[in-house]
Amino acid sequence: MTAKVTMYSTTACPYCRLAERLLAARGVEHIEKILIDGNEELRTEMIGKTNRRTVPQIFIGDTHVGGFDDLSALDKAGGLMPLLRSA
Repeated sequence: MTAKVTMYSTTACPYCRLAERLLAARGVEHIEKILIDGNEELRTEMIGKTNRRTVPQIFIGDTHVGGFDDLSALDKAGGLMPLLRSA
């Protein structure tokens, strides 16, 4: 699947890896990862875009999905695949 997925992440984040696995299971072949480890500029950018301080912060196309719990809930509610197809 060629949906544009962007994820703010850190190298040691277990929820980021869970999000990657879920997205891969749904056919996402590439995730643009923005690693914010030790980069205050990127962390500030993430907070400005999402109003959240935790990772992962996931965007599908221009839609901010949220973190792993949000992504998982969207999937369980049947909304993830339509969003991936439209992105």
